[in-house]
Amino acid sequence: MNGYYDPLIYIVPEEEEGFYLKTILQNRMLLSRKLLSRLKLTERGITVNGERHYISVRVHAGDKVEVRMVQEESDDILPQELPLDILYEDEQLLVLNKAAGMIVHPTHGHYVNTLANGVVFYWQQQGKSYRFRPIHRLDQETSGTIAVAKNPFVHQQVSEQMQAHQVKKEYIALVHGVIGIDEGTVNEPIDRDPAEPHIRIVTAGGYPAVTHYRVERRFAGATMVRLWLETGRTHQIRVHMKHLGHPLLGDKLYKPDLPEAVPGEQAAKADTEEHGLSRHALHASLLGFTHPGTRQWIEFHAPLPDDLRQCLQQLEANE
Repeated sequence: MNGYYDPLIYIVPEEEEGFYLKTILQNRMLLSRKLLSRLKLTERGITVNGERHYISVRVHAGDKVEVRMVQEESDDILPQELPLDILYEDEQLLVLNKAAGMIVHPTHGHYVNTLANGVVFYWQQQGKSYRFRPIHRLDQETSGTIAVAKNPFVHQQVSEQMQAHQVKKEYIALVHGVIGIDEGTVNEPIDRDPAEPHIRIVTAGGYPAVTHYRVERRFAGATMVRLWLETGRTHQIRVHMKHLGHPLLGDKLYKPDLPEAVPGEQAAKADTEEHGLSRHALHASLLGFTHPGTRQWIEFHAPLPDDLRQCLQQLEANE
């Protein structure tokens, strides 16, 4: 049997004298019903002062409530030594600066060289057997901040914050054309393109999607923008910026579809020749949320990668 994750600990304060243990677990330690059901079946999953109890018992001031979850291995993920840029790590979270070109999770045809392969290897070297649980995803070509939960509780908590729009996600993008206004919001629904399911489009009846943006700098024929998401739809920034008429530099899927525009691969080649880019110009620069363990707000910043810095230098030189 696998070991346990580091326990979640709660010391009952005086004002909660006589509360039911179930109330502490759900309202103070914020365990979901699903997770609570699993813990009740786990040996030493829930203890008070080191002893197992029914969750219907009352607790007393000073009691030490501990929750332990069994570690689960990342099934079918091959451990692989890969370079990782770790921004932060504690017993519950791992936050990384993902390199452009790296897929987050193995998929059909991409079983190795993913972030998951590298993280599982990294944990294996520490003697840990955590299941790989990314809290959110980034496109293969998008670089920047990404958080991985080390246990089901943390994944549940931060996922719920995302659903409640309490997670701060900030991006930097370089787009085609000069955006005239200084800031704005795109509030347009997104769904799959019926003709090409791997592409997303703005369409009535799609899933709600909201993107806020602010111009950081204007160049000759391009703009640097900072963006914030209220929702997290697939390709959301790429689709919304194209909808505005300002698709990302280097984007192979969402290049301008004007009559004179060249096909996607040729357009991407043109971007490479002009701006030195081999991928779309999007970077997840900031990620912030409330830490499930400490209840403190935490933020992580990922510096702009070299390829986007070089692209900016070329844009500056062309002014």
